[in-house]
Amino acid sequence: MQKSVVTGTSLPVAVALKVLQGAARTGIDLPRLVSELGLDPGILQDPAARIDRRVFIDLMLAVMRQTEDEFMGFGQGLYRTRPGTFSMMAHAVINCATLEHAMRRSLSFYELFGVQAVARLDLRENEAVILFNVGPVEFREFITETLVFLSIRFFGWLIGKPIVPMRITLDFPPSPEAEQYKELFPCPVLYGQSRSQIVLDRGYMELPLVQNPLSLSKFLKDSLAQLIDGNFHSVGLPAQIRAIISKEYGNNFPDFQVICEKLNMTPQTLRRRLKEGNTSYQEIKDSIRKDASIYYLSKPDLSIDEIAMLMGFSEASSFHRAFKKWTGKTPSAFRKEMFNDPD
Repeated sequence: MQKSVVTGTSLPVAVALKVLQGAARTGIDLPRLVSELGLDPGILQDPAARIDRRVFIDLMLAVMRQTEDEFMGFGQGLYRTRPGTFSMMAHAVINCATLEHAMRRSLSFYELFGVQAVARLDLRENEAVILFNVGPVEFREFITETLVFLSIRFFGWLIGKPIVPMRITLDFPPSPEAEQYKELFPCPVLYGQSRSQIVLDRGYMELPLVQNPLSLSKFLKDSLAQLIDGNFHSVGLPAQIRAIISKEYGNNFPDFQVICEKLNMTPQTLRRRLKEGNTSYQEIKDSIRKDASIYYLSKPDLSIDEIAMLMGFSEASSFHRAFKKWTGKTPSAFRKEMFNDPD
């Protein structure tokens, strides 16, 4: 059954064609790949067609697996990174305090692996500029556009809201598909410029990261889909409070007054605003404990008693009662189900 139905979230077919062209370079059997993915060959012949985003994601993942390269073989070895490299980079930046710190660390990360796609961050009076310098290889333009797109989406995920650059400039002329590519970017895109760069309002640099190791573990399960979709909602008070606790207090919970001071609000105002959002500080703390408990239960080397202590419970029985209240299951039953253990 062919899956390439152009409904819902979709992408220009030109993007998929570029991936297929790169895959062909590495010797991948394209007819077999197209057949396995359920792609309609007729759509691939129509330059105005669109491809379902899930099918496109499956295509990228399949090419990454077969090439054993997160750059999908495009970089002719100069940009080859084994699957899992992006995950390592994300873990390296997740505890950074601000977006500027995260950007600098992520942009320097790939240099450790000999990747030749050089990028750097320059701060100016009112602007922050990410400069890209991709070497002279085949598909250079596609590599640059992909790096620009994924950078914008990943950094947006880190701060919990979309990043809208002031402009994007690219140091090559527009391709025949340029108009289709432009729709992927949320700002003016200028081709034929002297540099390839993302120009941002400098105010983004001071924004705190709202993600943490727990949300990262969820993100990495389907990161490509999340980056392509880019549905990063504006961060509300609960997310801000979670970020403060996870980054500054670990498994401990500060007094409500401390949170008020961090958010520059009076206790009355914060309680009212949380109530308007149908939540409370206690519910936020319970949510953090629940997520952290599930994360630790996925680590078989930790006993349930040890997890109870990590979660701040003086007695394992109290942890059992709380966890069952949160999930409807005891910790041991939840862990057995997680590892598909029937006994």
